[in-house]
Amino acid sequence: MAGPIAARSAPPVRIGDRGVAEVRRDFPILRRLVAGSGGEPRPLVYLDNAATTQKPQVVIEALSGFYRSINANVHRSLHTLGEEATAAYEDSRETVRSFLNARRAAEIVFTRGTTEAINLVAHSWGRTHLAAGDEILLTEMEHHSNLIPWQLVAAERGARLRFLPVDPEGHLDPEELDRHWSDRVRLVAVTHVSNVFGTTTDVRGLAELAHARGVPILIDGAQSVPHLPVDVQELGCDFLAISGHKVYGPMGAGVLYGREELLEGMPPYQGGGEMIRAVWPERATWNDLPYKFEAGTPDVAAAVGLRTALGYLAKLGRENVRRYEEALAAYARERLAEVPGLAIHGPQHGGGPVISFTFPDLHPHDVAQVLDWRGVAARAGHHCAQPLMRKLGLPATVRVSLAFYNTPEEIDRLVQALAAVRRVLAPGRRGASSR
Repeated sequence: MAGPIAARSAPPVRIGDRGVAEVRRDFPILRRLVAGSGGEPRPLVYLDNAATTQKPQVVIEALSGFYRSINANVHRSLHTLGEEATAAYEDSRETVRSFLNARRAAEIVFTRGTTEAINLVAHSWGRTHLAAGDEILLTEMEHHSNLIPWQLVAAERGARLRFLPVDPEGHLDPEELDRHWSDRVRLVAVTHVSNVFGTTTDVRGLAELAHARGVPILIDGAQSVPHLPVDVQELGCDFLAISGHKVYGPMGAGVLYGREELLEGMPPYQGGGEMIRAVWPERATWNDLPYKFEAGTPDVAAAVGLRTALGYLAKLGRENVRRYEEALAAYARERLAEVPGLAIHGPQHGGGPVISFTFPDLHPHDVAQVLDWRGVAARAGHHCAQPLMRKLGLPATVRVSLAFYNTPEEIDRLVQALAAVRRVLAPGRRGASSR
């Protein structure tokens, strides 16, 4: 391995009053050595945080602790374990409410993740409010999770989708809302931070424009809540969907924030269990919010793990996290710009901690494989954004996505590995023997 590359403009490796090296010790998996396809074991450089974040020890302990000492169903039992499980579950809901600054805990619906949260709105709100000829306004850079549910409900109801264009750096011009608006638009549904470009959408501005026309707005917050202080009242959004596993919590934990007045007018998404108030053979009545949307036995342990993860992030300080990650992303873009032949797709400067790039004559999957041989975990593919890839004229990109536990030294290791990619993938040198 080549020697360390000088970190000329590397950010200070501190998050508030904690050093990043100290923070990294909270994450057991970061101590792993990895050997892609049987190569030399190397320290893991985990740069796939947009797909899922790693978990601090406190979250791992919260999950095992629930099953070890509390495990019981919620809202149904009068025994001690049931009451303790219910208290832990509802305390988790209050933690999410406070973290997002929702007005009431009733506006926090637990789901399995962003995808289920958006499907809930599409099928419940969409089936109630959309009619033939109505329109849903999206952007060209939406994740499939904020596209496919709207395709399904639009096909069912005879509605249509319209798309706000983005420029090659992933920027959305708010004035495009006026140019693409019609009196048939019934909902605006947009990503807050692009999972391909790392750009941040002015969702507050879009919310003001949509509300001035009497139209609600849904925000896909999967990539924003882990990195930015998100306040649903300040943003003015009507719905916000997030995934726990992208914010250092467990998989299977997610949240739909919905403005209470809208949730009240929406029918249940699924039937059975907790969502009922009373049942007769031929009819039923529904429970209060948010339980109307939480059918069946919830993943209580995942909710407890999410509560712990949000508490961990709050203790670090969300502004501290934002500042450090922005500085690290700027350093990463600067270093990647030095790699011969590498093209960054998205903002060259000022973008968030998600960076996509390609080499013009190398397939992204091959590039990611070489990185893995050197212990660097990056993502290659269309990133569940195939319409955007077609607009860019690309089959795929390599994507590195940063978290607060990443370091400038890891960026240097990424650049060192990329410098070797062309040599390894040169004609006649492909395969494990080239490592």
